[in-house]
Amino acid sequence: MKVYFIGAGPGAADLITVRGAEILSRADLVLYAGSLVSEDILQYCREDTACVNTAGLHLEQQLEWYRQAKQHDWLVARVHSGDPAIYGATAEQMRHLREWGVDFEIVPGVSSFTAAAACFGAELTKPSVAQSIILTRTTGRASGVPEREALAELAAHQTTLCIFLSGPHLASMVADLCQHYPDDTPIWLIQKATWPQERKHQSTLATVLDEVNPQEWALSTMILVGEVLREELPDVSRLYSSQYTHRFRRREKSLTEA
Repeated sequence: MKVYFIGAGPGAADLITVRGAEILSRADLVLYAGSLVSEDILQYCREDTACVNTAGLHLEQQLEWYRQAKQHDWLVARVHSGDPAIYGATAEQMRHLREWGVDFEIVPGVSSFTAAAACFGAELTKPSVAQSIILTRTTGRASGVPEREALAELAAHQTTLCIFLSGPHLASMVADLCQHYPDDTPIWLIQKATWPQERKHQSTLATVLDEVNPQEWALSTMILVGEVLREELPDVSRLYSSQYTHRFRRREKSLTEA
C-alpha cells in the first residue's frame, strides 16, 4: 500500500500536475474533498477506481478507508484542493499512516493564491514595492489563529497579503487592515478561482464594503491586498534590462562604446 497526497489545484481540472494526473490513473482508491475539489478531476481515474467523496466524513471515517486499503494493498490517492501544504489538514492523516507503517508521498499542486493572481493578470511581488507575500487567514470554527498572527499584526508589514478562508469576516478584516494600510489600498476578491462559476471584484479598502455584500463572498473566496496590486505602478524590474548583467547575459554595449 502507498498513499499519495495530491494537490488538485484551485479548481480547473487541467491545473492538476502531470504527476498528479498520472497517479490518479493508477489509483485503486481515490479520496477527495468534494466540497472543494471539482469532480472533473475524476476524469483521470480508471472506470473501476473506487472514488469516495470525503466532504461528509469525519477523520475516523476517512481512516477506515485507509485501513481497508491497507488490508487490500491498494494504491491510494488522497486529493486535496490547491496545494496540500497550505491549510490542507493533511498532518493528522499522515501521523496515523506513520503509526501504521504506511508509505506516503506528497504531490504539490497549484495554490489558490497563485491562481488568483493569474486570474487577475497580476504579479504579487514588485521591486521597491513588495518583495514579501504573507499567506494567512482569520480565525474560524475549525481552527484558531495565534494572537501573534492576528491580521492587524501582519498588516503592519504593509506588504502583499493573501487571505484564505476568511470571506465571512470581510468587515472586520477591512477594519484591521485600515489600521496600517492607506484607505485607497487595493483589495481584490475572487471566488472559486478557475472554476466555471468564478467571479471577482476589484476595489479599495475605503470602498469595498459599500460595493459588495459580504455574505455573497463567504465561501471559497481568496482576498488579495496590497500596494503591489495598483495597475498604474511603473515597470521597475531591472531583470531584463539590457544594462543588467549576469552569468548568462552580458551587458549590451551602447553605440558610443561599440
